[in-house]
Amino acid sequence: MKRIVIFASGSGTNAENIMNYFNNSDEVEVTHVVTNNAEAYVIERAKKYEIPVKILQKGELRSEEFQTFLKKNADFIVLAGFLMKVPDQIIADFPSKIVNIHPALLPKYGGKGMYGMHVHEAVVENKERFSGITIHYVNEHYDEGAIIFQQSIEIEPNDKPEDVANKIHDLEQAYFPGIIDELIQKI
Repeated sequence: MKRIVIFASGSGTNAENIMNYFNNSDEVEVTHVVTNNAEAYVIERAKKYEIPVKILQKGELRSEEFQTFLKKNADFIVLAGFLMKVPDQIIADFPSKIVNIHPALLPKYGGKGMYGMHVHEAVVENKERFSGITIHYVNEHYDEGAIIFQQSIEIEPNDKPEDVANKIHDLEQAYFPGIIDELIQKI
């Protein structure tokens, strides 16, 4: 059985989609959800699937105890709306085994502070004709890891950032769990 730990900071729609996808799998198990936000709705979503939640305390992400926890519970780490930078030591412990989904076609609209509506607002403001999702490996720099998968959508001239967000959300829901499944089968 291969083990996934999901990191999330907010609502957790992508995290729940992943939990649901692997819910009855004989090969892959979501062992934990890790969050840095004690108020995050992802906690409720994890409870629904009876998946334990670890709420990070300040500074805990970099602790030896947390690294030991990950080594014990994860073969693969998925960032699903996690708004903290993953420490270099965790990246070193899980080479090519940490993935993130970004709500734009990287390398455009990536980097520190570029998440959620910030991305969609920038895309609309710059009158982009296309946007999409990028699933990529996590490295030491925000949104600069090797690209695994991209899927685009067309942006209509009258689309507002909220419209783009909805289109991107549909792509995330359609593709993220399946790509994770393909990747985890290779380890």
